[in-house]
Amino acid sequence: MKYHQLNSALFEKNRKKLIKYLQSNSLTLIHSNDLMPRNGDQYFPFRQSSDLFYLTGIDQEKTILTLCPNHPNKALREILFIIESNEKIAVWEGHKYTKKEAQKTSGITTVKFISEFESVFREMAIKAESIYLNLNENPKFNPEVISADQRFVKTLENEFPAHEIERLAPIMKNLRLRKQPEEIELMQKACDITALAFQRILKFIKPEVTEYQIEAEITHEFLWNKASDHAYAPIIASGKSACVLHYIENNKKCTDGDLVLMDFGAEYANYSADCTRTVPVNGKFTPRQRECYEAVLRVMKKAISWLTPGTTINRINERVEKLLQEEHIKLGLYTQEDVNNQDPAKPLFKKYYPHGTCHFIGLDVHDVGDRTTVLEDGMVLTCEPGIYIPEENIGIRIENDIVVGLKPLDLMKDIPREVDEIEKLMSK
Repeated sequence: MKYHQLNSALFEKNRKKLIKYLQSNSLTLIHSNDLMPRNGDQYFPFRQSSDLFYLTGIDQEKTILTLCPNHPNKALREILFIIESNEKIAVWEGHKYTKKEAQKTSGITTVKFISEFESVFREMAIKAESIYLNLNENPKFNPEVISADQRFVKTLENEFPAHEIERLAPIMKNLRLRKQPEEIELMQKACDITALAFQRILKFIKPEVTEYQIEAEITHEFLWNKASDHAYAPIIASGKSACVLHYIENNKKCTDGDLVLMDFGAEYANYSADCTRTVPVNGKFTPRQRECYEAVLRVMKKAISWLTPGTTINRINERVEKLLQEEHIKLGLYTQEDVNNQDPAKPLFKKYYPHGTCHFIGLDVHDVGDRTTVLEDGMVLTCEPGIYIPEENIGIRIENDIVVGLKPLDLMKDIPREVDEIEKLMSK
C-alpha cells in the first residue's frame, strides 16, 4: 500500500457497531475481493472489498473475516483468515501480511491462515443458528462475475442447509452511510491530493495538448502524493465531448477557444474524491462561456447550502432543477412561455441538464445510499450541477465533495472554481 499505516481503532469500532445489529447466536462471513484476471497470465490491480476494508483495514486478497459474537469459545468470536506466505510467494509476489501485521492493522487478536478456514468455520457454524452473507445488493449494478461471497452460498446450501441465511448488505449500508471523523480525514486527504493535481494541470493546459496528456499529468500528481489510483476512470472532455456525461476516451486535442471539462478524483486508503472542473483551453473564458459557467456556479453554491440534515437527494434535485430552469431562461435556451407549454413528462431543462445533483461518496465513489435516504450529520455527498449545450460546444460541470451538517463542510473548498481565479492561475 502507498498510504500510511491506519490506526486499527477505526476498524475495531466499526466491528463493534456491526455486532450490535446482528441476531444472537449468529455467524457473519465476509470475503475479500478476488484477483481479477486480465489476460495471459496477468491480473488487474487488486482493489479490496469496501466492506471488508471497513471492518478490518486489510488490503490483501484471499482474506476472510468471521464474526461469531456468542460463540462459547472466545477465541472464535472474531477471526481473520489470511494467506500463509512462503518462499515462492515472497519471490514472485512480494510481501504478504504476517499474523502480527494483520493483528496490528485490524485490531483482531485471532489471526489464522486461510488453510485452516474450513475446519474452523464448521466449528463456528455448528454453534450458530443463522449465517449472515455479504452479497452485492446495489440495484443498479448486477455484474456477470460471481464474487467469493456468492460462490460460498453453494457451500452453505450443501453443508449447512438447515441454517437461516441473513442479509448483511442492509446493515453495512446503514453503518457506512455516516462517516466517522477518521474517515472524513482520509477523504480530505484524497481531496487534497486531487487539489494538487488540479493546480498542476492549470499550468499545463493550452491549445493543442491532448486530453490524455492532461490525464497523464493528473496521474503523475496522484501517484507522487501516495494516492493508490484514480477513484474512477477520469473524464477529460474538451469541446463537444464535454456534453457526453461518461466520456472516457480522452483521445482528442484541446482546441483554442473550447472548454475542457475534467471529472477526476484521487483514491487514498480506499477512500474516494470526486471533483469536476471546467476551464478554457486557452486560459480565458469567452463572454458566453463565462455567462454559462457563472450560472452553474451560482446554482452549485446554493445547492451546497441545502446539504443539511433532514432532506433527501430527491428534494435537492427538485430545487436545483427549478434554479437551473431559471438560469436556462436567462441564457436564452428557452422562454418562460416554452416552459408553460412544455410536456410535463419531458421538461425542457432535461435537454441541458440530464443528470442529478448529488450522490453519496466514501469507500466507493458511488457509495451506499440512495435518493430517498434522509440526510444526517456526517454523510458525505457530491454536489455537481451542470449545463450542456452541444450546439454551442459548451459542456460545464462543477463538482465538490460535501459533508452534511447544519453548516455543510466543503472538502474541496481549496480547489479553485471562480472564473477570475482560474484565469489568473492559467496565465502564470
